[in-house]
Amino acid sequence: MCFAILSSISLSIHLFHKHSLSICQGPGTELSEGGTEANKSPSCTVRSPQASGREVDRTEVIRTCINPVYSKLFTVDFYFEEVQRLRFEVHDISSNHNGLKEADFLGGMECTLGQIVSQRKLSKSLLKHGNTAGKSSITVIAEELSGNDDYVELAFNARKLDDKDFFSKSDPFMEIFRMNDDATQQLVHRTEVVMNNLSPAWKSFKVSVNSLCSGDPDRRLKCIVWDWDSNGKHDFIGEFTSTFKEMRGAMEGKQVQWECINPKYKAKKKNYKNSGVVILNQCKIHKMHSFLDYIMGGCQIQFTVAIDFTASNGDPRNSCSLHYIHPYQPNEYLKALVAVGEICQDYDSDKMFPAFGFGARIPPEYTVSHDFAINFNEDNPECAGIQGVVEAYQSCLPKLQLYGPTNIAPIIQKVAKSASEETNTKEASQYFILLILTDGVITDMADTREAIVHASHLPMSVIIVGVGNADFSDMQMLDGDDGILRSPKGEPVLRDIVQFVPFRNFKHASPAALAKSVLAEVPNQVVDYYNGKGIKPKCSSEMYESSRTLAP
Repeated sequence: MCFAILSSISLSIHLFHKHSLSICQGPGTELSEGGTEANKSPSCTVRSPQASGREVDRTEVIRTCINPVYSKLFTVDFYFEEVQRLRFEVHDISSNHNGLKEADFLGGMECTLGQIVSQRKLSKSLLKHGNTAGKSSITVIAEELSGNDDYVELAFNARKLDDKDFFSKSDPFMEIFRMNDDATQQLVHRTEVVMNNLSPAWKSFKVSVNSLCSGDPDRRLKCIVWDWDSNGKHDFIGEFTSTFKEMRGAMEGKQVQWECINPKYKAKKKNYKNSGVVILNQCKIHKMHSFLDYIMGGCQIQFTVAIDFTASNGDPRNSCSLHYIHPYQPNEYLKALVAVGEICQDYDSDKMFPAFGFGARIPPEYTVSHDFAINFNEDNPECAGIQGVVEAYQSCLPKLQLYGPTNIAPIIQKVAKSASEETNTKEASQYFILLILTDGVITDMADTREAIVHASHLPMSVIIVGVGNADFSDMQMLDGDDGILRSPKGEPVLRDIVQFVPFRNFKHASPAALAKSVLAEVPNQVVDYYNGKGIKPKCSSEMYESSRTLAP
């Protein structure tokens, strides 16, 4: 089951000269090419390189200014599982028109949205035609504009409700409805029934802020109190209206109360006051942090690759081998590696990726190993960038003896050990993604199930891509989509951390389609882990609040 995380990102464009003292006073720019400084009127545009330079949006034009700070915000939908390439261009517009045909091109910058999000504030040089660097640079700042995913805990009681029963007291319960824009009502919560009690205390309950009021604290809420009857024909006791904004008055040990009114009694009885009082004793807001909160708070995605070098892949010197290095066409291992790695690299600041192999005899003794570094440096298995992993893979192939069996539990345990050390920090500093590329059915299924159940308690996700045409039906068990994965002892996974896809399903699709399929669940897995542990983003609460657009 795949879920795509979609958030809106607000991009504000700030430009400044690399050596200008005005940086200390606030973002600006000093544009020294393309006209006299006195009458520069720079405008910034955002283009999408993936759409042949299609212009997405542009800022306002700031007249006669060499240090512009733009107020225009660009709102861009963010998908973690996609490479979203952007190009920013700055033009000097003449005073006669706002078009770009006759404007002076002052420089451009290309990046991915993932780079901006992971750094939160990205600064790069503006490049002229021919990719020559000028004296100016551009700064892009990202903030999340997603909806409010928080939830609220409410605890109500009532006092002196009307008695609707002849031989006993009322059995009250309460319903809360959200009033929608189209004048309809949506039931948000129904309390339990408290039997034979005119002053009931209902159990506290939790509901998301979106469900309660659609994120609008001023949206009207209608609360109705009933006397329960076994025949389903409940007697109306009274009602009142409120808002989430009003309910928030019950925070920090305070109370908020409302008179429960029966409109018929109020219209007929002169001395009618109410049909009881409903009291809110507690309103506690539980903050639900998003994937972007953690990434923009400094959480790094630690990407690790594990490659299957078992004999079933075929001799790499043979063109029929899954490991054959074609001079013009990358094999399936390389296609999957680059497709997934290109996404993850934007969220790792040092761009150093551990890369391992399994199922081969390795030099110098040529003993079988299931977790060896493909650069043959066991003290430092990291490769510089995805290209470094590719080069290490190609370089190690002639030095190995492909063998077997296909055991993946050792590599899962190796990465889990690093993830376990991360838990000691009690911070959202590093989340580990292990990409396993394999051509066959694994032979240590029991140990693998045990390793995955253990890893489900750690900041870690496992992506398995099946290469070739083997029968991968047993792999579906690890994914957990068809049921809860359990260890051989019966212990269930704490959360679903495995995503498996056979490469053949994407053989004729773009690499982006494969990456989107295998990475779509990662944002939810990151959020589930940190929220489940009660770990907040590393950034301060003040920075966190400023990074989100919330209703007042």
